[in-house]
Parts: sequence; structure tokens; C-alpha cells
Amino acid sequence: MKTHSDTDFIIIGAGIVGLSTAYKLSLKYPGSSILVLEKEADLAMHQTGRNSGVIHSGIYYKPGSYRARNCIDGRHQLVDFCKTNQVEFEICGKVIVATDEQELPRLKAIYERGLENEIEGIEMIGEKKLHQIEPYVNGISAIHVPCAGIVDFKGVCRALASEIEARGNRISFGQEVTGVFQTNGESRVDTKNGSFRCKRLINCAGLQSDLVAKSSGLNPDMQIVPFRGEYYELEPFAEHKVKGLIYPLPNPDFPFLGVHFTRMALGGVECGPNAVFAFNREGYNKTSFSFRDTIETVNFPGFWKLAGKHWLRGMDEYYRSFSKKAFLENLQKLIPSIGIDDIRPAPAGVRAMALQPDGEILDDFRFEKTKNQVHVLNAPSPAATAGLSIGDAIVDEISF
Repeated sequence: MKTHSDTDFIIIGAGIVGLSTAYKLSLKYPGSSILVLEKEADLAMHQTGRNSGVIHSGIYYKPGSYRARNCIDGRHQLVDFCKTNQVEFEICGKVIVATDEQELPRLKAIYERGLENEIEGIEMIGEKKLHQIEPYVNGISAIHVPCAGIVDFKGVCRALASEIEARGNRISFGQEVTGVFQTNGESRVDTKNGSFRCKRLINCAGLQSDLVAKSSGLNPDMQIVPFRGEYYELEPFAEHKVKGLIYPLPNPDFPFLGVHFTRMALGGVECGPNAVFAFNREGYNKTSFSFRDTIETVNFPGFWKLAGKHWLRGMDEYYRSFSKKAFLENLQKLIPSIGIDDIRPAPAGVRAMALQPDGEILDDFRFEKTKNQVHVLNAPSPAATAGLSIGDAIVDEISF
């Protein structure tokens, strides 16, 4: 196996967090050498390229949390970056909708959290104004979030890659990591196609982040458990029923936001996602199965504790996975006029859910640091929105 010469920085993973980190390193250390290793043949092949394409506002997150702070800062950086680099985006606004009286106290609580997080321009609106913004929505009240938007995240990644390479750095594809080793104060990264040495290593491997960390000798107190999010999209003749972003009120007892409608930056309208356990960390189809990934999950006590707590809702999610009619009924709670012929299946995504052994979900970002390595073990939504801000935080963790 060929061993490549020393590099100052190696980043594992060419999703938006890895590329943002490489970009920010190139700005802070302009004379350094940076190498991004990506196991796939292109950029943003997993979570970054398979999400809803939403620029999140930061309204949901606990005030003062890493997610709240970095979402807001990252959103502003992302919009500026898109303007500078001609990436498709639109600040189209979002409504979070209450459909009955029982939901009003929770709607008000989210609004108050948004005020604490200083989200620009948010407003509690009644049914009349809601229908001016989204005429087809069923709701009695809503929060209007005018600073939320949509973006082409793959386009963002292509622009980041161009900036990285323009500064003399490299992105190498087809480099699936098989091991990480430390010798003489440096790191050696072995892949299926070579061996690379570096002074500083940053693990941004997303769905594989805990496995990369373990291969380096760490023993993180969490494990990635994959959950597939399945989508439908509106047929072109039904797209006029969605003007921007339409979200339900999230269930506080379930760790997902619920199915929503998203007008996409490159055209079209997505509906979803649901959330079902995936038997493969990269299992984008219902039949995808990995023996290794499944055994790792079922042997992890945190998975069974989570399943024991949410089994009933989980069964409902699986039912909607296999029943277009059941999925439609969920969508009709927000837009009753959507019919069975108005929707068609769309590509799915997989979320890297970081679980602790007690079954609790890590709901904030998690880094683990050694002398010359930083491992991004949890980068939950809004990581894509916050990517550039996360890159700043990672660079701050590195002494060079």
C-alpha cells in the first residue's frame, strides 16, 4: 500500500461539515496543506445531499445551546456564502401550524423560545394571515418565520470544494477509511486505496463517525443508529398548493419534527419525512440491509431502551412507510386538498442518530478531542445550515 507524504490537515468526509472545516482551515492557515478524504465518488452523497434543503432559523433549539448559537450564525454565513458564490437559495419563509385548540399552548411555547433565541421577524399569526401566506393550509394559528429558507446544499458543497482547491488543497475520492493510527505525534489514515500521514486529523464522517473514532482507539460513549427518512414529492400540477415551508407542530415526546412540505431551491415540492429504523447505515431503500450494521445496533443497549419508549409511534411510522394512503392522511392534516394522485415517491435520506447507552438521544453537537485529532461524533440538524459556523468551532479546537 502506497504511503503518501505528510499533510498538515486531513479531513475525513466531504459532506458540508467536512468541507466547511477544510474551507475555514484554508482561510486561517493559508500556507498549510489540506487533504479531504471521501469514500464516495462525489461530494455530499449522504446526509448533506439527502436532506430537505431547508435553511433553518434556529427557533426550536434550547436557548444557549450549541445548536441554537451555531444555527443562527451559520444561517447568516450560509446566505452570504450563497450570494458570493451564486448558489441557488431563497429566503421564502416558514409557517409552523397549529391545527386545533389543544396545540395552541405548545405553539406559544415555541414562539417564546424563538424570542429567547432572537430569531428575526417571527410573528404569531391567526387563520386569516396564515391563509394569505399559505392559502391551502388547514390551521387555526401559526408562527410565521420569515428568515427561514431553502438552498441547494450540493451546490454549496461544490462551491466550497472549488474554494478549497483554488487554495492549492486536495479532495480525494474513493478513499474509504480502514484504520486511523497515531505514531510519533502524527496520525496515519489507511484507506482501501492508500495510506496518508498528517499532523492534524478531523473526523467528519457523519454516519460512520463513531466507527472512524473507534478505529483511532477512542471509545465514545455513544453510537450512531441510522433512521431512514422517506419522502414523497408533489406532482407538478399540485405544486401551487405550497408557497414556502409548511411545518406541523412537533411532538415533544418524539425526536423528529414530523412530515412537512418543502418547496425546493431547484424546483419541486417535497413532503416528509417519516422516520423508520434503517437496517443499513446507508440504507436508502426499504430492502437495504447490512448484517454488520444491524448486529451493531441490536447489540447496543441504548437502541432497545429507545425502542421500548417509542415502540408504538415507531410501528405507526413503519405502517406509513409501506402505506401511501397512511402517509397521505398525515399530509392531509396540513393540506386537506392533497389527493393520492398528487404525490409520488421521492429519494430517501438517512439520519445519523447519536444514542447513549441509556437510550437518550444526544440532542446537541458532540466533539471528542485528542492531542492532534478532533472527532465530530454528533452533528444533528441543523448541521447543514450551521456548517460554516461548525467549521469555525472545529478550527478553534485545533492548535497548530
